[in-house]
Amino acid sequence: MIKSDNNKYIITGGNGFLGQHVVKKLIQLNVDRNNIFVPRSKQYDLRSLNVVRKLLKKDYIVIHLAAKLGGISVNINKQGDFFYDNSIMSLNLIKVGNDVGIKKFVGIGSIWEYPDITEAPFKEEKLWDGYPAEVTAAYGMAKKVMLLASQNFYDQYKFNAIHLLLTNLYGPGDSFDPTNSHVIPAIILKVDYAKKNNLDYINVWGDGSASRELLYVKDAADAIIMATQKYNKKFPINIGTGKQTTIKELVTVISSLMGFKGFVKWQTDKLVGQKINQFNVDKAKTEFNFTSKTDLLYGLKATIKNFYISNKDFF
Repeated sequence: MIKSDNNKYIITGGNGFLGQHVVKKLIQLNVDRNNIFVPRSKQYDLRSLNVVRKLLKKDYIVIHLAAKLGGISVNINKQGDFFYDNSIMSLNLIKVGNDVGIKKFVGIGSIWEYPDITEAPFKEEKLWDGYPAEVTAAYGMAKKVMLLASQNFYDQYKFNAIHLLLTNLYGPGDSFDPTNSHVIPAIILKVDYAKKNNLDYINVWGDGSASRELLYVKDAADAIIMATQKYNKKFPINIGTGKQTTIKELVTVISSLMGFKGFVKWQTDKLVGQKINQFNVDKAKTEFNFTSKTDLLYGLKATIKNFYISNKDFF
């Protein structure tokens, strides 16, 4: 259960897909809107140490959601930017946060930090047992840099920092930019394009056997606030559903919900990233009583509905 909250917050990435839902949750907890600051990237470039020094204030809680991210194709082409930008932002926030005395640093990590070959469901103790999947390694390793910094500052300075490993998110407000969309928006875009152009097929990367664990964005926001309030250990913790769905199953369900009756051309020569995504979520339940609430079918319906509404083409 989430409790009412009188803290002051800085939410990096607070205008983004996940960030907007985190801000809404805080407001629902009667946090004064004046006690929630969302720095915009045009004004606050978190890659600059001096800028971060101007941003952070004593006794604030920092929830670090800002990130350079995108789909597999973007990861492949922007490895250097993904690694540097994501690493330096978190290092600056942790260094300055410790210097000025922030109350807590909540670092948002990723399922892509896990080794490419990991026994499912992934347990936090296995995080360092290998190298992440090559196509998303730059992003995953940058997040592990944040984890290392958090733990080392925790050990040396008693810096209150936690690290939450989030699985793949989806839901209303997700990006439908075809250049950087994730799996669910990408499939929705393909189906919508096929319907509008009277095509009887869609192209999907891989052979459909890869699986993804999918967490509804509002559930993720709940978990972040619950962990912020209740979790104060340096060890990373998985945030997810503990369930996996194959890409083939996703394509089938989304096609049905959108009324598409064509077939799939599987592009088996394309990269798909990690073969299996699935968390062990026992620690989130034990440490702060989080379990996901949203059924995948409901979440997909809400996401598709939001897609059509935002594109003024609601069916």
